[in-house]
Amino acid sequence: MFRGFFRLKIPFVRVLYRSYIRPPVSRFYKSKIRPRVSKRFLEDLVVQTQDFSTTTWLGKPIWQNTLDLWVIQETIWEIQPVLLIECGTNRGGSAYFYAQLFDLMGKGRVVTIDIEKMHDLTHPRIEFIYGDSKSEFVAGKVRQAVSSARGPIMVILDSDHSAQHVGKELELYAPFVSPGSFVLVQDGLIDVLDRFRIGRPGPLPAIKDFLKRHPEFEVDVERCERFLISHHPMGWLKRKEMETSGPT
Repeated sequence: MFRGFFRLKIPFVRVLYRSYIRPPVSRFYKSKIRPRVSKRFLEDLVVQTQDFSTTTWLGKPIWQNTLDLWVIQETIWEIQPVLLIECGTNRGGSAYFYAQLFDLMGKGRVVTIDIEKMHDLTHPRIEFIYGDSKSEFVAGKVRQAVSSARGPIMVILDSDHSAQHVGKELELYAPFVSPGSFVLVQDGLIDVLDRFRIGRPGPLPAIKDFLKRHPEFEVDVERCERFLISHHPMGWLKRKEMETSGPT
């Protein structure tokens, strides 16, 4: 008797759970619980790794969230840029990482910019430029590199993270990005985690202002949330593909 009762009821319960209980619970978790858990984990990760300040690539200091670095690697392979422009050389590890990816790919070069030299790295695919990334001198040298590029161009902004500076860099360097390629604005985390509030306003306000004025760019949300946590929320800005008009 009871065996027959459960045979009848259990399928009904499963249908009830799958159709009416699981969907709202899942939506609640994704909208309310997961963001808090992810943020808490990211806070712990920042503390544990000293904000990734001891991270290295082949012994070179790189100072990058390794999950974000993996997304950059995937994007470089996808876009196949012949030129990657980096604002913010710092200790040189990230430029060295990109250059070695280009070695493996058999093409591509890096132009990296910083106000001062803080490393002793050299690599045949890297051009180091020293000066203010907002200056006409530096922008002019980058334009020369862009003019000789015969293929996709990608930009990574990782220097001064103040909103004012990021806004000016976006206006200067985003136009170099090829349709279908990206400008990555790093460290919007400053505007998210309280431990970095001394650096506010950071990149996020600059990104939002830039997007209002430049509808040719959009946030690649899927790329930003590739591994749920990131130092670069809203950071992956994709230049939309150029529209082609059909025959008239």
